[in-house]
Amino acid sequence: MDSRRKFLKKMGAGSLLLGLHPIYAQRIKPLQSDVNRPIVLSTWDFGLKANAEAWKVLSTGGRALDAVEQGVRYTEADPTERSVGYGGRPDRDGKVTLDACIMDENANIGSVAALEQIKHPISVARAVMEKTPHVMLVGNGALQFAQEQGFPLENLLTEASEKEWREWLKTAKYEPVVNIENHDTIGMIALDAQGNLSGACTTSGMAFKMHGRVGDSPIIGAGLYVDNEVGAATATGHGEEVIRTVGSHLVVELMRQGHTPQKACEKAVNRIIKFTENRKKTLDNIQVGFIALNKQGEYGAYCIHGGFNYAKYDHAGNELISSPHYLK
Repeated sequence: MDSRRKFLKKMGAGSLLLGLHPIYAQRIKPLQSDVNRPIVLSTWDFGLKANAEAWKVLSTGGRALDAVEQGVRYTEADPTERSVGYGGRPDRDGKVTLDACIMDENANIGSVAALEQIKHPISVARAVMEKTPHVMLVGNGALQFAQEQGFPLENLLTEASEKEWREWLKTAKYEPVVNIENHDTIGMIALDAQGNLSGACTTSGMAFKMHGRVGDSPIIGAGLYVDNEVGAATATGHGEEVIRTVGSHLVVELMRQGHTPQKACEKAVNRIIKFTENRKKTLDNIQVGFIALNKQGEYGAYCIHGGFNYAKYDHAGNELISSPHYLK
């Protein structure tokens, strides 16, 4: 019995020393003070204004899901932004068709594709997520659902976009050009004060696309992915190339393996480049960019061609950052 008491006494003292040892203390030390939150990232220069809307939610302790929805709604409603929402460039038939998806910290997802006459597809996507047993509605079905939810019908084709479409019809030549406003998307990812991640992605797609074409933006895993244990990512650029690699999911999984957001974005872009080369295609007219955010509030971005930028808003302020790129 005495030997047992002595053993337990030693173990207690040893445990105390173990708890005080700086190496072990460092291992169990909470990292809260090192976490950069809240923070929101979004693609392209229009992300600055969208971030400002999202920050109104985040800075008051609001949920990341509400922040990303409010942020991208601002861009959807801006007729001067010709690749998202109202005022977006039409397809080759002169129809403005919109795609969007949204994802929260619990892996709840909602998406719409080929939606016409509704200014805010991101909010319809959220309604799909919260009010239906499904995760994606498309075309007339999405439109019917939106009307049932009280979204008003609106003409989304502005005079400027219609004029550009009619000019295009003279040649009807379809050649997407890198970094012009014919394939931009606003993707937004955020980490709130509670440490939860969410994301949103919305677009009018490539200008003068075939009617019915859908890119990566409304596809969970391609245009957007969120894993609340790891991080979030979103994509912009040529959606067909992002879909091939399930790009945003790839970025998040690379972060799960221990890569920083920056390195994860680089590896995902390199995967796209490898696939392109394997298919004996050129990178000349292909642009893809990723942005990523992890649970510590660290972020990164990478793209194929120079010219892609993204907006970051945290306690240091709202700023536009040029993404590093593969082709020099």
